[in-house]
Order: sequence, then structure tokens, then C-alpha cells
Amino acid sequence: MESLDEIIDAMIADRVIHRHRRIWLVVIALVVVAALVILATGGWKERKGRSVPTLTAPASVTAGRYEYDFTGAVILRKPKTEYSDAESRIRVSFKAKNIDSEEHKSQNPRSNLLIFVPGHGEDLVDSSGVTCRGEINWVLVYGLPPEDCYTEFKVAPDFKADEVEIGVQAESYEATSGVFGANDTKFWQNETPVAVVRFTPTEKTDEGSK
Repeated sequence: MESLDEIIDAMIADRVIHRHRRIWLVVIALVVVAALVILATGGWKERKGRSVPTLTAPASVTAGRYEYDFTGAVILRKPKTEYSDAESRIRVSFKAKNIDSEEHKSQNPRSNLLIFVPGHGEDLVDSSGVTCRGEINWVLVYGLPPEDCYTEFKVAPDFKADEVEIGVQAESYEATSGVFGANDTKFWQNETPVAVVRFTPTEKTDEGSK
């Protein structure tokens, strides 16, 4: 039969083991969370460990209900004048096609589907919208041939780069019932990164014409 001292020693040992187990569980949980954060941010902002493929223009990307054929990029510079400050922006050119076989709905790609990826931990930059046929937010009709389009990203007036990278996001056609239990109706939602396209940009003075 165990003595009282042996029982007390066993209880203390058991508590120590449980305390250490809890500590290790917390440490493992923190490591997992940190890894997810690094993957989520590094997948876009840094090339090392990027979780989506990096393509070099010209390149084609199928993303949700759109298909893009990226061709080139130019840094447009607007010189300082007596009435306005100097400005610079990146214009990315591509052909865009509506391939929405789910809803057959005419739509223009939203500005958050194409993103400028500065890298080096800097914040991502949403586009100013997609312009086709010289009109911003031109509607792409399902089933028609690709349209010549472009999108732009505002950058610092003195921005310089030998290459620029644009992130492409894709929407998924799904219902919200799996997350919120709201309804079973499917629609395009939940944008996720699918590719990064790399460009070697040229430079041009912006003379005010599109």
C-alpha cells in the first residue's frame, strides 16, 4: 500500500506533467497561428515562400469568372505644374473575357481582383478599376470575345522599379450556408489569390490622354 508521501509525490508529478502539457499545447498553437499569418502575408508580399505561382508577362490567367491575357505595363508620369503636384501610376494592359458559365451574367471585374504587390512587406494597392474600350467599368458580356482593357495603380511620384508584380484574385461560386447557415443560394464571392504576374515596365510621360 502506498504511503501518504508517495501519494502526494504522485499528485505533484501529475500536476507538473499537465502544466507542461498545457504549455506545449499553447506553444504549438502559437506556432501554427504564426505560420498561417506568415503564409497569408508572405504569399502576396514576398517572393520567398509565395503560395501562388509567379508568371512573367505575357501570361494568361484564369481566375473565377474572368480570363486575363496580360501583355505589358507602363509607369505613367505626370510632371509637376503650377497648379498640381507630380503624380505617377502603373498601367497594366491585358485582354479580359467573361467566362461566367455559372450565371452567364454581364459584369466588369471589380477593383479588388487585381492588386499591385510592392513586396518588401509594403501594403498591397487596389486598382482604380478596369477600363475597356476607353470606358471605366465597361461591362464584359458572357460569351463575347475578349476586350482590350487596362487597370491602373497609384504609386509615389518618384516610384521606380525594374519590374512590377500584379496579384490576381479569383472569386468562388459557392453558398454561404457552410459558414453562416444563412441560405443555400450560390453566388460569386470569397476572393482568393491565384497568381502573381511579373512585368518589366516601360516609362512614359502622361499627356492627359487615355
